[in-house]
Order: sequence, then C-alpha cells, then structure tokens
Amino acid sequence: AAPRVSLPPPPPDPGGQTDVRGHTADDALPIVEQYLDTAYRAGRTRLTVIHGHGTGALRRAVRAMLREHALVSNLEAAPPREGGDGATIVTLVG
Repeated sequence: AAPRVSLPPPPPDPGGQTDVRGHTADDALPIVEQYLDTAYRAGRTRLTVIHGHGTGALRRAVRAMLREHALVSNLEAAPPREGGDGATIVTLVG
C-alpha cells in the first residue's frame, strides 16, 4: 500500500486581535509578523492590531510594515469605539 501523507493540523486560531502596546517597534514588529502568519493560516480575514496612541512611533512602524506585507490587502485606523488611531484594522488577502 502507498504510504499515507498527513498534513499538519491547522494552527490554533490566535483570535481577532493582538496587542503590542508597551513594546518597542523592534520588539513589536516580529510579534505582529508572527500573528499575521498564524491568523492567515487559521483562516482569519480581519484582524485588529492594538498599538496604542503614545508618541505615534509604534503606530507608524506597525503600519509601515503592514503596508508592505504580502498577506495584507488593506489597513485602516480602527473606528473610535474600537480604539480609533490606537489600533489598526487589517484585512488579509483572500
């Protein structure tokens, strides 16, 4: 009989958001990168990245990375009730 090929199970769903408040950009970007990958493989299409308001440096770094990321089709500031400019709504490629 032919050997059976088993695919790895899908990753656990990481949930609809990740929070990198309090991290430096250097620490936060790999966290966001890993989150995007896991969320995409788990079948998520809409995510929220919470980066807080602060000086805006973390928001700028996170959004710059997201704009260039192959899995991201769109990003926008969260609506006021979901954190406003302290969070970014990300739509993943389908």
